[in-house]
Amino acid sequence: MHVLKQMRQNHHDEPKEKGGIKLRKNTSTSLSEFIRPSTGLTARTRSSFLIKITSSLISACPLLPPPVMPRQDGKVAIVTGGGKGIGYEAVRHMAKLGAHVIIGGRDEQEGLVAVRRICEEYKEAKVEFTKLDLASLQSVRQFVQRFKERGLPLNLLVNNAGVMLVPEGRTEDGFEQHFGVNYLGHFLLTWLLLDTLKDSGKCGYFSRVVNVSSSAHRVGEIGLNDLNSCQCYSAHAAYCQSKLAQLLFSSHLHQELQRGGFPLSSCAVDPGMVDTALYRHLWTPLSLVQSAIARLLFRTPAEGAATVLFAALSPALEGECGGGYWANGRREMTSQPTFDPQLRLSLWETTVQLLGLQ
Repeated sequence: MHVLKQMRQNHHDEPKEKGGIKLRKNTSTSLSEFIRPSTGLTARTRSSFLIKITSSLISACPLLPPPVMPRQDGKVAIVTGGGKGIGYEAVRHMAKLGAHVIIGGRDEQEGLVAVRRICEEYKEAKVEFTKLDLASLQSVRQFVQRFKERGLPLNLLVNNAGVMLVPEGRTEDGFEQHFGVNYLGHFLLTWLLLDTLKDSGKCGYFSRVVNVSSSAHRVGEIGLNDLNSCQCYSAHAAYCQSKLAQLLFSSHLHQELQRGGFPLSSCAVDPGMVDTALYRHLWTPLSLVQSAIARLLFRTPAEGAATVLFAALSPALEGECGGGYWANGRREMTSQPTFDPQLRLSLWETTVQLLGLQ
């Protein structure tokens, strides 16, 4: 009872605010503690799962406040999945700082509502919505074509949209949903926008690609011969694989950009455990537990967006200081597979073939 009382007191403490981003404490324990690739969960495993959630959430650690972010006047940003959750908060804050932000999303009504809300809050905001379905390669290509026809620069690309633990299914192009939406869709989007991103950057003002990954990558495995999870499907394994693939892509892209001397960087971030609709596909008992404790212990979308905004806007990550994997406002180590140059290259080449980019 004493612990619960203390937790409630902490929950009602006023969050600190710095640089326009509100944060209270780090309740974002590692998703890799909660999501283990498996073909099924036994009753014993589910009980263990619940215990891990409870114990890990209680052992929260302080969250470092981000620095004050500079104005972004004249910059253009694209944020996928910017109609709600972390993406919405990232769009909202960028618009507040003067950036022209384009929300790329599947749900037009949701996107237009987001645009209206932000414009009502900030009268001078430059925010718009454009249809983008990452489960359709044709939709990605159409989105890029419409963007390029306008002749705008592109300084920031935030690959934020994603799905988690969805039932087995395929995208319009026949790819497993986690792999297709979280990874392939964003790979193609980034690939097609690379020339614009490179042209928009300059010395001291690099363009940036920010890939919203997850600590779940730590238990992910890349099966180059079964990227579509055809042999044995597990939503947990598929999600973790897609997040590891995102990280391998981000790392390899940054390395290639450095070698070419381009004014563009690529990094990945872990926003932590955030109270968003991403958890709606959890196993029912877990979903009930998550709903009960999320408001108390999970980060809010605004708090979850803090690391995304840090990676996208902070002067501390300018130029050669960019790249890497970021969580809680600091660079963190990734899992062993991300250090395998052959794995990074093999996944890159396989992806290029899958997308017909050769």
